[in-house]
Amino acid sequence: MAIKPTIYKLRIAISDLNRDYYDSVNLTVALHPSENIERMMARVVAYCLNVQENITFTKGLSVVEEPDIWVKTLDDQITLWIDMGEPAPDRIKKSSRQALEVKVYSYNSKSDTWWEQSRKKASQFENVKFYQLDWYQVQSLAGMAKRNMDWSISISGDTVYIADETQTRELEVKQLS
Repeated sequence: MAIKPTIYKLRIAISDLNRDYYDSVNLTVALHPSENIERMMARVVAYCLNVQENITFTKGLSVVEEPDIWVKTLDDQITLWIDMGEPAPDRIKKSSRQALEVKVYSYNSKSDTWWEQSRKKASQFENVKFYQLDWYQVQSLAGMAKRNMDWSISISGDTVYIADETQTRELEVKQLS
């Protein structure tokens, strides 16, 4: 019998000062049994950084051919493909052919090493942007995880400010390319 995912519910008020986007979203996020809480929280942040009409979490780790998050048009074209972690250059190449825009959010302790090894190959893809979330800040954010969360997120410059009813966190988003 397969282990079922753990479900988290989030109510998020988003103020993105970079894009003049102000709205609230209700998310239901599944934590896959093979996923850690840090990765799930990084996915939520990536979602908020890119929130727009038709953005959705995919089946993610359950379906290798899909990204973690995408935006699709009504005629099923992929306009935005978001991968979390450190994808292989072949995956980046494939996703850059399937989507108009690709974003990769690296978030863990081996992120710097991955980028040094991948930078040369990654720079050949014009429609791909790479970002790094600070690992220690992501770990701190994971400490805020509860099954039901009510957040306020403010995005200004390269910093994301996350607050709930009792605590706040700051997360730097560094653009690598």
